[in-house]
Amino acid sequence: QVQLVESGGGLVQAGGSLRLSCAASGRTFSSYAMAWFRQAPGKEREFVAFISRSGSYTDYVDSVKGRFTISRDNAKNTVFLQMNSLKPEDTAVYYCAARNSVIMSTGARNYNYWGQGTQVTVSS
Repeated sequence: QVQLVESGGGLVQAGGSLRLSCAASGRTFSSYAMAWFRQAPGKEREFVAFISRSGSYTDYVDSVKGRFTISRDNAKNTVFLQMNSLKPEDTAVYYCAARNSVIMSTGARNYNYWGQGTQVTVSS
């Protein structure tokens, strides 16, 4: 089992940057593929980015490609989401999630563990 705690959210102007972190408990962090999702008010939870267990493979939703970068540090049990050129439409609660599988998935139902979320607000 793994527990996830996100941090790094906040209020930023359009065009600005934020770096989200997700710290995981447990000694088996490197056995989990990780992802970031987001949920805006009144909308369904949306896949944002995925990273494989080793970090060698990443994938993104089209709307953030070229602006967001997912990475991980297995020695520190942490996954990151660097968000640049932020837009008002990026405003949401951001969640990290862990999946005990080697198969990439964009479906929230396929992730076993979730953090509590961190609010990101981008003002225009």
